[in-house]
Amino acid sequence: MNTKVIVSICISIALVGGSLYLISQEQVAPAGAQVQKNNVEVRDGVQYVTVTAQGGYFPRVSEIQPGMPTKLVVKTNGTYDCSASLVIRDVGYQKILPSTGEEVIDIGVPTSGQKIQGVCGMGMFNFSLNAQ
Repeated sequence: MNTKVIVSICISIALVGGSLYLISQEQVAPAGAQVQKNNVEVRDGVQYVTVTAQGGYFPRVSEIQPGMPTKLVVKTNGTYDCSASLVIRDVGYQKILPSTGEEVIDIGVPTSGQKIQGVCGMGMFNFSLNAQ
């Protein structure tokens, strides 16, 4: 077999393997984000729900208290995927988030049983805030 063909095959395998590795790493949640944790905090009569946007949204489901003013804090840190494009139809929110920083979104006062959903601009990633 020709040396140029062998080198081309090796380079192709390396490129495909490297691409697959990078894609699989983008799908991994930030450290500790997959574990359901207490991401709801009440300060001065307002509940703040923190969600991380990077390769999806974490945690994906948050339990919030109904009847209380609520603000969603979306944190980004080098987020360049579609999770930076956030849509929350229930509150009329649609925006491209900064690649690094925090965005505070006023959710209003959710009613009991209400499910507020956020989704990326492509519809690939989502999260929900369940008022119970």
